Amino acid sequence: MHSTYNQREAWCHGCCPNPFVGQPDHQSQRPPAASMSTAAAARNEFEIVTTRAIFSNPHEFTNHESLPSLHESFSNFTKVFPHYSHQTDKVDQIREQDYFHLSLSKHVSFDYIGHGLFSYSQLKRHYSKPLDASSSSSSSLSSPPLFSELEEPFFDIFCKSSLSLNSWMKYGGEESELESGIRKRIMAFMNISEEDYTMVFTANQSCAFKLLAESYPFHSNRKLVTVYDYENEAVQVMSESSKKRGARVMSAEFSWPDLTIQSRKLMKKIMGKRKKRSKRGLFVFPIQSRMSGARYSYMWMSLAQEHGWHVLLDASALGPKDMDTLGLFLFKPDFIFCSLYKIFGENPSGFGCLFIKKSNASLFKDSTAATGIGIVNLVPSMTTYQFTENSTIAHIETEQKRGIQKDDHDVVMVATEPEKPIQKYHRELSFSEILDSETPHDDFEQARITKGKTELECKGLDHADSLGLIVISNRVRYLINWLVHALMSLQHPYSENRLPLVRIYGPKVMFERGPAVAFNVFDWNGDKIDPALLQRLADRYNISLSYGFLHHIWFSDKHEEEKKKVLETRAATGDVTGLNKGGEAHAVRSGISVVTATLGLLTNFEDIYRLWAFVSLFLDADFVQKERWRYLALNQQTIEI
Repeated sequence: MHSTYNQREAWCHGCCPNPFVGQPDHQSQRPPAASMSTAAAARNEFEIVTTRAIFSNPHEFTNHESLPSLHESFSNFTKVFPHYSHQTDKVDQIREQDYFHLSLSKHVSFDYIGHGLFSYSQLKRHYSKPLDASSSSSSSLSSPPLFSELEEPFFDIFCKSSLSLNSWMKYGGEESELESGIRKRIMAFMNISEEDYTMVFTANQSCAFKLLAESYPFHSNRKLVTVYDYENEAVQVMSESSKKRGARVMSAEFSWPDLTIQSRKLMKKIMGKRKKRSKRGLFVFPIQSRMSGARYSYMWMSLAQEHGWHVLLDASALGPKDMDTLGLFLFKPDFIFCSLYKIFGENPSGFGCLFIKKSNASLFKDSTAATGIGIVNLVPSMTTYQFTENSTIAHIETEQKRGIQKDDHDVVMVATEPEKPIQKYHRELSFSEILDSETPHDDFEQARITKGKTELECKGLDHADSLGLIVISNRVRYLINWLVHALMSLQHPYSENRLPLVRIYGPKVMFERGPAVAFNVFDWNGDKIDPALLQRLADRYNISLSYGFLHHIWFSDKHEEEKKKVLETRAATGDVTGLNKGGEAHAVRSGISVVTATLGLLTNFEDIYRLWAFVSLFLDADFVQKERWRYLALNQQTIEI
């Protein structure tokens, strides 16, 4: 079976993502039946081999001390996935040469979304001597090098004055050499034609979505349909703005437990009652969930376009080269969004890119309001952190700050324990901060003249281009499926009902799944460990995770009892409650709070093994209490349980 699997896997290893996975049931062009059958068989065999042969002695692990070692686990992993070493060793070379901080810091990041612009090696001015593990022994292993040792952060971001999207489309904006170079590089990387699309720099996803919502003609195209299985700040901002402008807001629903799209319901929303093509509205589609890893068919975009919808493709959760796939090339959406950050594992600050099809310029002819807050300029960097107090720069230093990973990486987790130096990461300004701020003209001009002609080499994008779609997608596929299966192998000891430690939400081991996994950890009594608590504990083990809220989940009658057990209610404020301060009921949303981990281009096997080993610690019924006692003994800030 092993050799047969290798042959079939070699045949279909480039099909990522499959344009027809989860395809809506309507008349459309499909590949030949024989090809579909062969591909399906290969994918099915991939899943069987993954679940049966991933450990040398397949069994359920009931004690964290019984886990196989890193070396043994990797050996078994490469036997099951021989192409991992043969095809993706170049990724490890790039990581070692250009992102060596990941090994030195011993910090694992599972909370980055988007594309990395630069490499860590670009930050170093020069090396007086090679860095190695011994040279970092005197400092915290979880802290990146001090900024005083690094070059300036390439560029800074300033908010433009309010500007309507109509004016932007008509007259554009003054574009510096720096902005022109980065724009062209990003569009080439994303495989987006400059002849067909124009690109707008935005502060983040929320600003991009609000900009579009306040400019789109909802007075004539009155509907907004979104396809997200989790709460997304940007979608919430868009929905609120659209409602105020008279739009009818609808959302897709997702079937429990795999979180696949409820196809009939979504088709009904898209097709409506009238059979003839007419103006519908805006269809917001993400291809895959950045939280659960569920993937959706490109054909939903085609169906929406056939029935008069304008399509916004949210590409922020796609892999580095997924835009090269045939499906995305064929289905040219009206709008595309993606996000970029500076350096993986070191600097998550960045910006968003909103691509608008030039043929749609007339859509905004009636948009005269100055809604362009969130459109930004990229400017050459000033001396690190030399900004006035009122500056609207989008990279501000944050210390001892905690928060949920926002949908567009507005906030990044940093460790706050006094026994180790604070990690001086950066974040983008939140949407509300941008609305409340103004850009001082003097600061803006100073930024422009600080450095003359500035040419930036985007080595992060270069690395992804050099690896290509097949290598990247295969590597991530092997790693995410191993992680999912490993997490599902953990089981509480002496459990009468064979109680698993971890529950996965959405797709399990699956050839066609995204690089993210949503899960929860449960104690011996079957009670869920608070995702926020688990995230904080992971932080103490130098592992960065995120947590969020799955919603719009549909339960069939046979899952009615399970529905009562797993669903939570959350108020508009985000609190898990159904009452306001006066004790009166108010609008609530139902869903499930979860922990989520996202794998990236530079994730390696050791990273996912460390996450597995950390989660296995919860097999000890006293683990959480022991952690609390340990930090009390060290006179540290306690974890509230």
